[in-house]
Amino acid sequence: MIRITFRQMQYFEALAETLHFGRAAEVVGVTQPALSAQIAEMESQLGVRLFERGGGSVHLTEDALAYRPRIERILNEVRDLQADARRERKELEGRFRLGIIPTVAPYLLPQLLPHLKSRFPELRIEIREAVTATIREETINGRLDGMIAAGPFDDAALTSEALFEDHFLLAIPASEVGRVPAPVEPENLVFERLMLLEEGHCMREDALAICGRVKPVSMASFGATSLTTLLHMVGHGLGVTLLPEIAAGAAFGRPDVAMIPFSEPAPARTICLAWRKSSARRHDHVLLAEAIREVHGAIVSDSRQPKQTRSRGGVRTAPAPLPKTNDGGEP
Repeated sequence: MIRITFRQMQYFEALAETLHFGRAAEVVGVTQPALSAQIAEMESQLGVRLFERGGGSVHLTEDALAYRPRIERILNEVRDLQADARRERKELEGRFRLGIIPTVAPYLLPQLLPHLKSRFPELRIEIREAVTATIREETINGRLDGMIAAGPFDDAALTSEALFEDHFLLAIPASEVGRVPAPVEPENLVFERLMLLEEGHCMREDALAICGRVKPVSMASFGATSLTTLLHMVGHGLGVTLLPEIAAGAAFGRPDVAMIPFSEPAPARTICLAWRKSSARRHDHVLLAEAIREVHGAIVSDSRQPKQTRSRGGVRTAPAPLPKTNDGGEP
């Protein structure tokens, strides 16, 4: 009779994620020899090799790749059962694996993480920063407990809750202030010089949709993996780019970049928190959503203050107040 324990499956999951015996042992809180012994016992019970070892690296075998989704489903069902049993106890406690897109993570997390630590001291949050397609798949498969990305999500396996509206601004070289009328229209020829994030970033599609009938042509062969890199490129006069309001603070103090508002209705993206419909931690997700809205409200309120603002022809280095919203981001 084959006997696979829950602990062995946990060790398998940790090793499959880290591909390193030492780091996997740290994740599950055991010694490396103990983890290795349990993996070896699991392989013995299944009668297959799960991991290829050698040359200082670890790789999943074809058998491990085949077993992994089923093992993850079992682990998630047990975790959901445990979470359901704890729902009358402390709120937002224990391990919570959160995915978040790169165009939100650097601007939200510096304030969100200490806020969560203070408000939910028993919470052990783990962050996975990746593009939407990656964290969506990992949320559906149970490798993540939830994800923060631009919605809506057309997936029957997920449920989501809107967090806030993130308005866009146009970042231009400061040397070009006065050449681009403000507020800017989506049909303005300045968008021919629009620089985009690399393929896979949802903001790339947002940018292409916003620039209307003007097709970006001059920077077709160039792209970036972060908004920070795009701002550096703008500052050196290589083109223009879109900047979400949550990231507006990244342009503060930069004498080489100016920001222009869009004409009304100003384009925006809806940032959402999504999780598996089968998850028993819905109340935890609701609490997390409330905490995110609180932190976002503070970030936006601070960014809308008129500090270090330089106005010339409607252009500014810091965004002027946008219309009030009902997403918790009112100044």
